[in-house]
Amino acid sequence: MPIFNMALNKPSTSIGLSWEDQLHEVIDPESYVSASEALKNSDIYSLITQLSGDLATVAYTVSNPALQRLIDNPTCTSNGHAFWQSTFAQLLLAGESFAYRWRDFNGRDRRWEYLRPSQVSPKLLNDGSGLIYDLIFDEPDVGTKLNVSQNDVIHFRLLSKNGGMTGISPLTALASELDIKKRSNTLTRHALAQSTAAPGVLSVKNGALLDSKLRSALSNDFAKQMNSSKGPIVLDDLQEYKPLELKADVSKLLAQADWTGSQIAKVYGVSNSYLNGTGDQQSSIEMIVGQYSRTLRRYTNSITSELTTKLGMQVVADIRPAIDPNGDDYAAKIGNLTKNNVLGANQAQAILQECGYLPESLPAMEGGESSGNSRNQGNYQQ
Repeated sequence: MPIFNMALNKPSTSIGLSWEDQLHEVIDPESYVSASEALKNSDIYSLITQLSGDLATVAYTVSNPALQRLIDNPTCTSNGHAFWQSTFAQLLLAGESFAYRWRDFNGRDRRWEYLRPSQVSPKLLNDGSGLIYDLIFDEPDVGTKLNVSQNDVIHFRLLSKNGGMTGISPLTALASELDIKKRSNTLTRHALAQSTAAPGVLSVKNGALLDSKLRSALSNDFAKQMNSSKGPIVLDDLQEYKPLELKADVSKLLAQADWTGSQIAKVYGVSNSYLNGTGDQQSSIEMIVGQYSRTLRRYTNSITSELTTKLGMQVVADIRPAIDPNGDDYAAKIGNLTKNNVLGANQAQAILQECGYLPESLPAMEGGESSGNSRNQGNYQQ
């Protein structure tokens, strides 16, 4: 069973319910971009892999220990990181993603099951009091569940045009760019296929036409003299051939890749430097990381808002593990605060131990704290 089946879901009809066909906008075939096709684009694949992986690395915390264990390991069919990366990759591609909450008789969550958009049909109740879902499961023993309450479905959304009920795929904004990229690739491959790879042209000045056997013999003989595996093209005075100039023509077509890559990065709010290692060379590392942090925060706000609503308690996202995996930047900031007497040495140590940067069993420093830190502690006591 594939992990991704990225087709945007089409709503089904249901007796006694209205507006369900309006939840998902009718897709224009000319502007539709299949997510499975989009993943064949190297820029989109790279960006989705990085963003979804970082969103899965973000630490989502809740005060309830049982729910925290569920968030850390939602499913029994894969590990927690793989589950969340798959869910967030679907969110970035389709603009929404789903998970079904399997709960016990007391209403406590036991596990969550990832659902493809093609398995889900959301519908609006007649009185507008909420959404219900028709779900199709892969497991034969489960089959289909109709009119499932919205409390049993985790439904992440990005940008919406119907008040947040459903999401819009960011790929719709890339329809023209990806079409241009596809045509450019086709034209480039055709140009490369039509070009002739030859080490040179050998012209024979005899004033008469040469037959093909003689031209082939001359080419092979010249190749043997030059100790080469491929001989030159042999032409006489009555023939002229000009190969395609790769530098002047095909390189212009290949430049389209940079343009579409920048457009893809712009749609997802990511700096082009993260996508292909170029972009604005004047930007500092701190500026690029700051821009990426704001991008992650926008996406995590959508995620924590849904989890908070469905779980009934505040879910907080800490993006530091994604943007500072080793904790060096965080430790440097704590060090600066300590140096400027904002924090004491023991306070800095406690903070770094709490975040896991320093081990819990750290031997005490010989000679105690410095005088500067002692003065700082005295100020805190006052």
